[in-house]
Amino acid sequence: MADFYQHGMIATLQKLRQRPVKDIENELYEISKKRKMVLLLPALVSEFDTPAMPQILSELKKVSYLDKIVLSLDKANEGQFKKVKQTMSEVSSSVRIVWHDGPRLQTLYKELRGNDFKLEVPGKGRSVWMTLGYILADEDVDAIALHDTDIINYSREILARLIYPVVHPALDYDFGKGYYARVTDKLYGRVTRLFYLPIINTLKRIVGHNPFLEYLGSFRYALSGEFAMLSTIARGIRISPTWGLEVSMLNEVYHRTAPNRICQVEIAENYEHKHQGLQKNDSGAGLNRMATDIAETLLRILSQGGMVLSDSFFRTMFTSYIEESRLAIEKYNALSLLNGLSYDRHSEIEATESFVGSLKEATRKFSSDPIGIPMMSAWVRISAAIPDFQDRLSEAVEQDNSR
Repeated sequence: MADFYQHGMIATLQKLRQRPVKDIENELYEISKKRKMVLLLPALVSEFDTPAMPQILSELKKVSYLDKIVLSLDKANEGQFKKVKQTMSEVSSSVRIVWHDGPRLQTLYKELRGNDFKLEVPGKGRSVWMTLGYILADEDVDAIALHDTDIINYSREILARLIYPVVHPALDYDFGKGYYARVTDKLYGRVTRLFYLPIINTLKRIVGHNPFLEYLGSFRYALSGEFAMLSTIARGIRISPTWGLEVSMLNEVYHRTAPNRICQVEIAENYEHKHQGLQKNDSGAGLNRMATDIAETLLRILSQGGMVLSDSFFRTMFTSYIEESRLAIEKYNALSLLNGLSYDRHSEIEATESFVGSLKEATRKFSSDPIGIPMMSAWVRISAAIPDFQDRLSEAVEQDNSR
């Protein structure tokens, strides 16, 4: 059983008891008669060959409150697209597939680049951004939920708990972030445990009280890929094409609504998905690259807020991070011992040493180019620049799906 402790600037909605998921779904079904809810699923075509996807689709077949499920499909040729389309047809909800590698979508990407929108970096961020554009073309959509497609122990309760706070008429949240524990016989979530939280604490040490850093530190799993938000928020946010996607989105939400309209919700007691590798001394791969992108994003956000980031600031940041990560390791060692979990202090220390390298690489990138990879524009700007673009995007997706 979770605690009910409320800390930080945002509401924390814990899972206090085993409420039957059908009870939540019945409420959501009644709400769906007045409010349209859409689920966005970002997926590489290769994920349809994993054990996770059949489990996810099996659970989604039982969901009746969604207006639509939109699959954002990447790295698929025409044959693979057709195969995925057949697989997704087994889901009872209305399904649309945004086929990013198809000729129609590629033509639209080319048009955006021709209008000076920066879309050179492929990946989850760009695909989610384009798919949001398709979803938001329907002005009647009220709320959008997103979760990853590599969740091995997926239950439809994840979706129900995720979207409930932002659509329930008795609540007043614009954005909800999912959180969960990542533990089997050992602790996972190394980037969150050993890098993200220590670097936030490090920055707090250096700059003192800062509302934005307090906000970022309030999230129990800031790097989770699960969130839900109202379409009014979705239309105005920019998205990063890098691994800094989650941090940049939290920043965008922070500037577009009040903290008391943001919540985090416990969507699962445990969460199991694929584990990224840690490549020692290689800041361009696996968890190291993730940490580099996150740190680079953080530095740019702080700089945009007017904070002066000098060489002395960076030197203090490196040494303070080492101390904060050491303290974190002591805490997780104690937590593991109490719960009978395997805990390799040596590998954890090696991980933090590797993350120091990521932090140095992020600092180097920021110092050489403070602007960096531009964020992808909010869809309100796309609509202003190319008024009929979303209509044509919607038409392209419908044509692909009607084949």
